[in-house]
Amino acid sequence: MNFRSLTIAITILFAACDNNNQPKEENSLPAFMEYTVLNVYPHDTTSYTEGLLVHNNELFESTGREGFSKFAQIDLTTGKPIREHYIDKSIFGEGIAIFDNKIFQLTYRSNKIFVYDLKDFKKIAEYPWPGEGWALTHDGKSLIASTGTSNLQYLDPNTLQVQKTLSVTDQNGPVTNINELEYVDGFIYANQFLTNNILKINAESGRVVAKADLTDIFAHGGKVFNPDQLPDPHEDVLNGIAYDSARASFLITGKQWPYLFEVKFR
Repeated sequence: MNFRSLTIAITILFAACDNNNQPKEENSLPAFMEYTVLNVYPHDTTSYTEGLLVHNNELFESTGREGFSKFAQIDLTTGKPIREHYIDKSIFGEGIAIFDNKIFQLTYRSNKIFVYDLKDFKKIAEYPWPGEGWALTHDGKSLIASTGTSNLQYLDPNTLQVQKTLSVTDQNGPVTNINELEYVDGFIYANQFLTNNILKINAESGRVVAKADLTDIFAHGGKVFNPDQLPDPHEDVLNGIAYDSARASFLITGKQWPYLFEVKFR
């Protein structure tokens, strides 16, 4: 083998090694995530859902639209509020997260984040927020916020300053309209606004590794639904995902939906 042939061989070998070291998710399609509906619960059809979460086995929800925006602790079995707090009628409320016994609430276009005491729902702080606010969750260290783009922002929960930005991508590039969020075991589950999709996002790489299509969730609910109570697909879109660690299942709903579904993904 001459010097030129040896150089080519070594180059090919290193290229092969580099390809082998690439993450498997780099060019792969998101896996198809199937789901099973375990239970169906009532949901308040006046609730224009923006955020949903379970904290210490208690269900919390935030709603939007000016004049109707609030957050509340919800009785899962009845769908009715146990306690609730309405915000200023001029403000469109968005997603919430509970961290360190505080409720953090985004606003849509008011450029503010509100902070409340979890115990009595009293406002204890207010921070400026640039641009739109859509959704919030946390990973135990940082708040994670969506602005409706393909980027998620990690925030210091003490100062609300941006620590880092995570770009959400799939095999086609950036994935936009990332909405209601839930962090579970190293992955961020997100509603993709104006679709029936829930995305499973690698919280380190931002890669969409799996996707669930919930278009037929009402058909899979295990009961006969009144057609008059089915949501308007153009208005009452999927938007609400909460992980219940005690049951190892998710609670799913949408804007003004009459039902909330308990599901397991697989």
